[in-house]
Formats: sequence, C-alpha cells, structure tokens
Amino acid sequence: KKDVVKSSVKVVAIEFDHDRLASILGIPGKNGICEYIKDVWEESIEITRRFANNETLTASRIVKSGEMKPFQRFIHFLVMKNVIPRFGKRDTSSFMDLTYMDHLMARRLVNLPRVMMRHMSYVISMKDHELPYGD
Repeated sequence: KKDVVKSSVKVVAIEFDHDRLASILGIPGKNGICEYIKDVWEESIEITRRFANNETLTASRIVKSGEMKPFQRFIHFLVMKNVIPRFGKRDTSSFMDLTYMDHLMARRLVNLPRVMMRHMSYVISMKDHELPYGD
C-alpha cells in the first residue's frame, strides 16, 4: 500500500506521496530504515541501555531526556521537533524515537520521506489531530 497525503491549503488541493516528498525535500528517499517502529527488535534492550546510560537494565523502556548525555539530548530534540514531531511527552523517548536516534548517531541511513509519510498517516488516523509538520 502506497502512502499518500491529501489535503488542501486555501482551497487548493494538494496530494503527494513518498517520492514527491523526497523531491520536495531534495533528498534521496529509497534507502534506510523507514518503518514506524514498535518494540520488537532484539537490540531494543541495548538501545535503551545506551540512551538511559544504564548497563544494568534488563528490559527496554521509555527513556527520559534527563537520563541522556548532552549530545543524545540534542539528537532527541531533533527527532522530536523534525523527524516525528508531537505536541506532548517531549521529555521522553519511546523505542521508536530511540531507534531513529540510534540510527542518526551511528550514521546509518534513515528514509526520512518514508518516515514522515508514515508519521503523517498515523497522526491523521487519530481523532482531532492536525498534520505534525509546518509550524
């Protein structure tokens, strides 16, 4: 199934998909992690340990920004404001947030247009929410 965003701005209908968004952003959109991630990966505990700065954790969990090192908090801020923005709970990171942060810090590819499309689809499916990009 191809994600497509349809909206209107001052009565002008707009529609775009992943490829068009990549073109608008001027970035490649074919490679890299792109799933809207749930806590299913084996490495979830390791990622949580790294960002919570606690090697004794035995399960993945939400990590508060206060537990992170300064550079990790900076990456967290970028993810919260630009990659998968939201209005609430900005001081915590879910496993999905942590995975994107981990990819960015390790310089692994992230398919940003696809991630943005998935995030928009998720937000649109929620009641009484507006698109998360464009403030």
